[in-house]
Amino acid sequence: MSTSPDPSYRWGGDEVDLEAYLARIGFDGELAPTVATLRTLVRRHTTTFPFENLEIILGRPIPLDVEALQDKMVRHRRGGYCFEHSGLFAAVLERLGFGVTGLSARIFMGTDDKLLAATHAMLRVTTADNDRVWLCDVGFGSGPMAPIELTPSGGEFTAGNWRFRLERDTDELGGDLWTLHHFNRDGWSMRRTVAMNPQYRIDNVVGNHYVSTSTHSPFTTRPVLQRFHPDVHYMLDGLTLLTNYPDGAGETRDLERSELPKILTEVFDIELDETDTAALVHTAASSA
Repeated sequence: MSTSPDPSYRWGGDEVDLEAYLARIGFDGELAPTVATLRTLVRRHTTTFPFENLEIILGRPIPLDVEALQDKMVRHRRGGYCFEHSGLFAAVLERLGFGVTGLSARIFMGTDDKLLAATHAMLRVTTADNDRVWLCDVGFGSGPMAPIELTPSGGEFTAGNWRFRLERDTDELGGDLWTLHHFNRDGWSMRRTVAMNPQYRIDNVVGNHYVSTSTHSPFTTRPVLQRFHPDVHYMLDGLTLLTNYPDGAGETRDLERSELPKILTEVFDIELDETDTAALVHTAASSA
């Protein structure tokens, strides 16, 4: 009988093309599992890769194996959504010697009156240089661009120029439940809650299937893209472009369908071939 652990409990760090990933995000610092390295990796990842659901809109599956993730996001300079971002980032962290545990969060769009399924992938991370515990959320699309320390009381913090607040509570069974708020054009908005229940790659496969195929998922009906920078956040929802700033200011503009290819390239750093571009323009216009 084999005593080797099921590889599904791990994140595939040995499959990562680390040199290519680090070049993609422009990382040239120390490759040690320290807090300083973690901060740099989170910042570089969140400000390099766009958030996007274009493969779903183009009628393609979303594979989560490490080879597929790095082929899409690293070699072909694309982005992804939470399961893709978290899967690739977890593999990189595991390769570098960090402690990595998957978590599943519930998304809230500013209010707490509608309960949604826990289908957002996050990571619990530990380092080798101290015993602090961190939340990393590289796949939400609007930050934070820094790991979040799980302190006993939570509290307000900044990441770049962006303001966030973490609150600690308990769930119905008495376990820790953390709520993250983000300051934006609507003021302080509740964004997600996360419990400390370990999630594994197979759990992400199940959540990914629902999010990428269900008619109840917002990602199956229209293009949704985000690009996050230290001083501005862009979001494309169908043909509506939202521009948000750390002080809460923002702009909203409805695009003409002919503008979409240029916006994809210049704002979101995504270039599609002519066939995919035409299909995307048609879908975005139909969902407007």
